[in-house]
Amino acid sequence: MQQSENQLPAIDIALWQYPKNERDRNRWMRSLSANELERATAYRFDRDRTSFIAGRYLLRRILSARAGIEPGDVMLLADERGRLTLDRRDAPQFSLANADGLVAVAVASGCECVGIDCERADAEIEEAALEAYCSADERRWLDHLPMRERPRAAVALWALKESHLKALGVGLAEDPRNVTFSWEDGTPVAAKGGTVDRRWHHRLIEGGSQHVIALAVRSQSGFPGIRMTMFQDDIIPSE
Repeated sequence: MQQSENQLPAIDIALWQYPKNERDRNRWMRSLSANELERATAYRFDRDRTSFIAGRYLLRRILSARAGIEPGDVMLLADERGRLTLDRRDAPQFSLANADGLVAVAVASGCECVGIDCERADAEIEEAALEAYCSADERRWLDHLPMRERPRAAVALWALKESHLKALGVGLAEDPRNVTFSWEDGTPVAAKGGTVDRRWHHRLIEGGSQHVIALAVRSQSGFPGIRMTMFQDDIIPSE
């Protein structure tokens, strides 16, 4: 997507702490495609199945409101790496993330690309996983933190990398260690091969104590304005 010279960059973020009950889940499923329903049934754990369904329901609600169509009429296409796009002319850039209890959607205007990720703050990251996604400098940074801060910092670092790779559309097809993070005045900054590309902007978004949310956006016009809302499912189920 080419960034418009006349369009100021902006990101709309919707967060949803979805309810976990079968009645609501069955209602959300009515707007999903046959492919999405098939994917939902493939999840082994009910927790993961509900998170997936809630994520697609939120994404369809957000995109349908922008396009002026019904959620079930939103045509989502996935590339070979699973990155979703909207099958519509002048479709916006968007990104979806879900974790147990929370889903997040970021929709970008006037930006080249966007990625969002959310993770449980209490996720346990094993030593082997740290070795798989942290550079040597990142490991030193984590090791110098107070012990009580390290677990959440490790999750935040992973979320930042995941949001960046999602914005690129490559996911874990690229080694996460190829993108390294440092901090400038408390703001995360990404470098690849030791070089910082100033078109990239990263932020950790406040989403409550139970989750860590990271945003990555590439924009030539500086860091975009962020409008964040807590999604309220205003559809009243029929009896």
